[in-house]
Amino acid sequence: MAADLDTDSLFAAIDARDARAFAAFLTDDAEFRFGNAPPVRGREAIEAYVAAFFAALGGVSHRVDALWISAGRLTCHGEVCYQRLDGSTLTVPFANIFYLDGGAVARYLVFIDNSALFA
Repeated sequence: MAADLDTDSLFAAIDARDARAFAAFLTDDAEFRFGNAPPVRGREAIEAYVAAFFAALGGVSHRVDALWISAGRLTCHGEVCYQRLDGSTLTVPFANIFYLDGGAVARYLVFIDNSALFA
């Protein structure tokens, strides 16, 4: 647990492809930006966006290599392995910045190049 955000449980929810459990980590008015996609705002809209992404995957798993906490922000980096619906995989590095409001995520920025995932 770092800065009141249980990152182990957060990534477990993502790796389980559980959009509802993922959304429970967010503030009501959270902002989520994945890669170079436009930001999505609001917990319900983010949950729907993430659920659609999860439905396009056969599986996902994260390995977090490092976490840093500074001034209400948590930053982490590692690797994510995506399993496509055809069973093939793609592993890429990622970095996330979480802007925290208490124990919830108010702004979630994902820096990743997963352009080969659906190519």
